[in-house]
Amino acid sequence: MQSKQYLKNLFQLNFAVLIISTSGTLGRYIELPVPMIIFLRAAIGGVFLYLFCKWKKMSFTIQTKDRKTIFFSGVLMGLHWITYFIALKLSSVAIGMLSVFTYPIITTFLEPIMLGSKFKKSNLLLGLMVLVGIYFLAPEISLENDQFKAIGFGVFSALCYSIRNIYMKSKVAEYEGSILMVYQLIIVTVLLSPIFIVYDTTGLESSLPAVLILALLTTATGHTLFIYSFRNFTISAASIISGVQPVYGIVIGMIVLSEYPALNTVFGGILILGTVVIESIRNFKD
Repeated sequence: MQSKQYLKNLFQLNFAVLIISTSGTLGRYIELPVPMIIFLRAAIGGVFLYLFCKWKKMSFTIQTKDRKTIFFSGVLMGLHWITYFIALKLSSVAIGMLSVFTYPIITTFLEPIMLGSKFKKSNLLLGLMVLVGIYFLAPEISLENDQFKAIGFGVFSALCYSIRNIYMKSKVAEYEGSILMVYQLIIVTVLLSPIFIVYDTTGLESSLPAVLILALLTTATGHTLFIYSFRNFTISAASIISGVQPVYGIVIGMIVLSEYPALNTVFGGILILGTVVIESIRNFKD
């Protein structure tokens, strides 16, 4: 990989991660039921991306053999978002984001099995470094408090996200990232559309500006750029590099919500950033 092109790809991936990291603060800030937040996120983001794809004259044609995979990926995306936001509501930006970031280590185990790729011991080591960083970032967990439940939801969210990313890896070379994201957002929107039978829209008007940021910036822009990065990095590499996301998210949470991390959080963040640097240098040399 040429150095200039690699740096461009690395910048794009990190920019996507920065945008996606706003989800933690927004998930804590928006005072609506989680299913309603995810429905609005998917519906508004989906409309925006659909119009963008129409403007760019992209093809929406999906081959029959790929439809089940894309549908399943959309279901996984919805499960990932819902359980992630439940984790945020039960705890804090730090706990919610960091529990989800067990997904790099999950990916290092699943990718060779699902895609038949070569298992790299270095990826396992780097994934473990991320896991150790998360261990130091997370506070003490008791079976009697919401933080334990939040981490459980976060880890399940991570599993869904990891499998979804691996499935998308096999399709991103065939279809535009924006098209894949549009279909996933449509699937999430349709599956969650019955929520208005259960929930009313109280508080929607005051939450709308934050919902729009979540839908248009975090979802439509951030996740599309992240999917595009799969063309230039392996899933494991992209997962490990994106390990900086909790650090971005915690900093944003500090600024917006005044949620300040403890000293162990800073130490964990240093471990995660160190992993990002190591993986970046390793790919640069390749």
